[in-house]
Amino acid sequence: ELDWERRYALMRLHTALHLLSCVIVAPVSGGNIAPDKARLDFDIDMSRLDAEHIARATNALIAASVATETVWISAAELDAQPELVKTMSVGPPRGVGRVRLVRIAGIDLQPCGGTHVRNIAEIGGIRVTRIRNEGKHNKRVEIVLAPETGAPGID
Repeated sequence: ELDWERRYALMRLHTALHLLSCVIVAPVSGGNIAPDKARLDFDIDMSRLDAEHIARATNALIAASVATETVWISAAELDAQPELVKTMSVGPPRGVGRVRLVRIAGIDLQPCGGTHVRNIAEIGGIRVTRIRNEGKHNKRVEIVLAPETGAPGID
């Protein structure tokens, strides 16, 4: 039986990570999603990561209330647009000659096989809970969903 509450939390966090990867413009070197938190690792200098700015910018995108949609392109089309791939170590899910993209109109377009909310407003808001150095190419930014009654921001 599907645990909808858990699935929906994962969908909200996964979609929030798409936005996080737009706020922090750097190659993504890793990531993880759990029902209560999510993180992305970036190949970026620590001095460029400010929790307050990241939370504010991500929450501003969420407030734009934009729909998400799935589109498909051929593997050849993806090869001609390498800028669509943000991850350094994990290649996009190619399937059988075509690649699934997730589009958040005017915000993000990238290969992704995950589950997403229909509209980014469903995320509700995020809080940046931790930023830490995990190595030369791994600066980790961890987020949680903001409490529904609280103002999104930083911990």
